[in-house]
Amino acid sequence: MTQRFLLFCYVLFLSLLSACSSDRYQQKHDSTPTRIPSQAELKDAIARAEPYSRGGNKNYQVWGKSYQVLTSAQGFEQTGTASWYGKKFHGHLTSNGEIYDMYSMSAAHKNLPLPTYLKVTNTANNKSVIVRVNDRGPFHQSRVIDLSYSAAYKLDMLKTGTAHVKITAITDFDKNTGQVITAVEKPVSPLISSTATTPAKIESKKQLSTQKTTTMGIATPYIQVFATSKKDLAISTANKLKNQYKQQTSYPENQGLFRIQIGPISDLATLNALLLALKENGYPNAYPRTAPQ
Repeated sequence: MTQRFLLFCYVLFLSLLSACSSDRYQQKHDSTPTRIPSQAELKDAIARAEPYSRGGNKNYQVWGKSYQVLTSAQGFEQTGTASWYGKKFHGHLTSNGEIYDMYSMSAAHKNLPLPTYLKVTNTANNKSVIVRVNDRGPFHQSRVIDLSYSAAYKLDMLKTGTAHVKITAITDFDKNTGQVITAVEKPVSPLISSTATTPAKIESKKQLSTQKTTTMGIATPYIQVFATSKKDLAISTANKLKNQYKQQTSYPENQGLFRIQIGPISDLATLNALLLALKENGYPNAYPRTAPQ
């Protein structure tokens, strides 16, 4: 009797396992929810310092392609196409072991640590939302982020289904409270329009602006050029930039990632001219910081 019962349980377990693996979701295709988000569900996620999840933070493969998980979201920015996911996935596990709620302000990303807080801006209408990344995807190669239904609704992208967005990681938190640190506003785009790429031309641009910034009152700006996990590449790039632009460079390391930086630069005209030159010469994601990394 006991052997028959054990055999029955074993067969039942295999049947359930087979059913789960062949049809994880109740729906074959994703669908739109039957109601729109409430006002409470349209509030931004509250960014705060969190430890990374036990699940979902290892390098992985999907459909034979390998994906690398970043060790840190510090300084992460990206532009590209956003999509959204809804009823098909609602109530199922996310990659870090939580339950997906299409009415929460959440998102899926292929490479960012879980969880990571992001500001996502629809570049077509300048609407933005803060989301918490707790899932992996989208694995459609032309898309960079999958948003929850509420996030997509707030960005006004449901009619088109996709939108061109800019995503920026939120990583500056107070060590004691875990809350977001309000940073000193920093320049986000070059003030001088030119094609200068050499120190001499940068100096000539400098004369076109009388705006100055000093170390009194605000932190002296730096430019973060890019980040890499390869120390040799960081060292060679820093030396190359130092010789090319005649500015102090560094490559501080944090959690296995080396961030190549230029600075401090006390003159705003020089900073903006240099930022433009970098973007035109192979470093399109370079951006200014108000303090060193």
